[in-house]
Amino acid sequence: MNYDCLIVDDERELAETTCEYFNMFEVKTACVTSAEACEQFLREHDTSLILLDINLGGSSGFELCKKLRRTMDLPILFISARSSDDDVLIALNIGGDDYIQKPYTLSVLLAKVKTVLRRYGKQHPAADVLEFGQVQIDLALSRVRVNGEEVKFKTLEYRLLCYLAQHKNRVVPKEELFAKVWGDSITGDGTLNVHIRHLREKIEDDPNRPQYIKTVWGTGYVLEDGKR
Repeated sequence: MNYDCLIVDDERELAETTCEYFNMFEVKTACVTSAEACEQFLREHDTSLILLDINLGGSSGFELCKKLRRTMDLPILFISARSSDDDVLIALNIGGDDYIQKPYTLSVLLAKVKTVLRRYGKQHPAADVLEFGQVQIDLALSRVRVNGEEVKFKTLEYRLLCYLAQHKNRVVPKEELFAKVWGDSITGDGTLNVHIRHLREKIEDDPNRPQYIKTVWGTGYVLEDGKR
């Protein structure tokens, strides 16, 4: 899978907040909290840019940068609360493309990232088609095909399916679905359950043993693409 940006920062809450903000503005972003997780991520996925913290728990962003530079030439922007000139010089001399001091403003950081992605011509366009298993969702035409055959969905069913597909392989809480799909916080579990059942009846080979839309009891739902 291709990403525009990977955030490597052991401040989990900040990394997740930044990641969520970038994704809202169509910069496809993931985050990890350690050097080891970064290397594992890059073995399984591609990214066009890395935002890299200097302090990574028991390891150093400097060391990780030097290691990545042996095989990669993608832009690496350092993000750190450290402000000494020595840190800035080290970051730039070992292959960093910029040095951004914490605390940063999300909108300013996003603008910097977009500028770098445009400069390198590496930002991936927003996908016009969402796919998982035998299901294809054509966002431009609002059309869904299952095993090559077009299947009709009611408006809220379609919106729910799209939202789950756009966030596949992530557990989506029920409250998030109420807010993002229905646009309110008062929709009941019963309504959501009915719509989930209808989706399963239309896309699953066996709705009673779903392959794609899985229930996470007490939390919400996850759409799995079968590639994990």
